[in-house]
Amino acid sequence: MWPLHSDLFPQGAAMLSPVAERHLRPATAPLRLLVREPEGLLQVHTASFRGSFASVFSEALRSAGLGSRVLISQLLRGGVDQGPHRPVQMCGRLTWLRPALEQCLKGPGTQEERLAVQELWQETQRQLLEGGADLVVLDELGLALAYGLLDPDEVLTTLRQRPARMDVILTGPSMGDDLMAMADQVTELRRDRC
Repeated sequence: MWPLHSDLFPQGAAMLSPVAERHLRPATAPLRLLVREPEGLLQVHTASFRGSFASVFSEALRSAGLGSRVLISQLLRGGVDQGPHRPVQMCGRLTWLRPALEQCLKGPGTQEERLAVQELWQETQRQLLEGGADLVVLDELGLALAYGLLDPDEVLTTLRQRPARMDVILTGPSMGDDLMAMADQVTELRRDRC
């Protein structure tokens, strides 16, 4: 049988020295969990044919439906005279932007068309840098750069400076080498005909 406490220590005697007792006290600081914030990816989706944007668009809709804040910026798609000040809202959390153009751009365009694309880029850039979205889709960014509509250094700097948690998907038929080098994931869609 084990001896009782009173048998081992005389009445009133401390079991431990004050120094030892201080080291055995539970910590009073609150327990902090170190949770690492997920890191966003820069993805590139390219295809030489029309219709490749549909898979990225469905992913964006699904993300918005699950509660993510999504921005789609179609840099060369006009036809709805929308502009950055009249965005289309979908699923409550998806913002869809197009330039204020009467038609889609298929080249460098007129001065007015260039200004419309640059105005759209400025709003997109603001949201990229401020973290206004969890997912940003930039449609035809590679062509906008190839046509000289946007400053390549400014675009690359903006993508590098976005919040670390933000996912970005670049879509279009081609992307420059600098964008491809930045990408965490590259998807090239092809049609295989049997």
